[in-house]
Amino acid sequence: MSPRAGNAGPRTLAFVESPVQLLNVLEWAHTRAPGAELTLVVLSPVDPMTRGQLRRMAELARQEGHEIRWEEARGGATAPFRTVGGLTALLRQAERIVLGDPFSRYVQLLLTITRAHDLVVVDDGTATMEFVTQLAHGERLVRWHRKGSRPGPRDLLFAPVSRSARHRLTPAPDRQVSVFSSMPIEDVPDGVTVTANDFTWTRDRFGPPRITKGADMVGTSLVETGVVDADRYVAAVRGLAHGHGAARYFAHRRESAEKLHRLAVETGLQIVRPDLPLELIARRGPIGRTVLSFPSTVVHTLPLALAGTEVRVAVCDIDPAWLTASASPRAGGFLNGVTHSARDVHRLSAVAGAG
Repeated sequence: MSPRAGNAGPRTLAFVESPVQLLNVLEWAHTRAPGAELTLVVLSPVDPMTRGQLRRMAELARQEGHEIRWEEARGGATAPFRTVGGLTALLRQAERIVLGDPFSRYVQLLLTITRAHDLVVVDDGTATMEFVTQLAHGERLVRWHRKGSRPGPRDLLFAPVSRSARHRLTPAPDRQVSVFSSMPIEDVPDGVTVTANDFTWTRDRFGPPRITKGADMVGTSLVETGVVDADRYVAAVRGLAHGHGAARYFAHRRESAEKLHRLAVETGLQIVRPDLPLELIARRGPIGRTVLSFPSTVVHTLPLALAGTEVRVAVCDIDPAWLTASASPRAGGFLNGVTHSARDVHRLSAVAGAG
């Protein structure tokens, strides 16, 4: 076992479903719990790109001395029952639970089993901002791009579990709740402790990067989640790439192969499918002197990961005309908030010609 992990501190059980969540658990352990005995449970998704990044991140976690438990949590109809049954003993023994996605039904179900009195939420991107706001206002937990839509049958069936999870994530005399985040959080619920994540582990372990001329672009899954129209998105990417001399497009792990092929053909950009979260890719380099992005998590995290370098992060606003008819009424305001609250970034207006 790595001397960085050790066996000190309470027994900690962490649940992650994405590479970014796993990265932020490592950042939390490095900053807030050095020496903690950490078992990291990967609730593996089915998406090949996400699985590949998770395996790479799991290897980095092993090198830090943490125990990894890989669960094929979605491998067939009986997988959830096997996963929950196999984790029940660990959940009841754990003194501290660290989780990356409080909106996840899987995680909400697991929270109903644990007896831990110390709950930690690490970033799952910009969704953390929405989670904290909903917790502060006593609202039901629902992802920002679905807020305002009517609950479906599965939502109604799962509602008791979701309510129980929200209760577990509310501080009480015998339960402490904390948030470890690189996001700007202002509306903090009573009793919740918020600690800033400044990506110390990432900067300690990687870089500094070699910086190239020109620009790189960062992709988003706003089309795939039904928020932004595909034609408008492709036009905006084309305009940004042409206007800033971008050569590479770092794909989001949820972007569809069809959309990425279209982007390659219509924009001439080299499509890159990263094998690690972008914060690590950028820190390892090479990376463009300018990194172009739409409103997303990276406009908050990349300036931290690249602190001390000459890389400039520029964010392009989402024109309300780009939103789909089915987009949540909350979508435009939320995306504007992501942009306006970002620190150390250069703001770009919506791309001309994308309408």
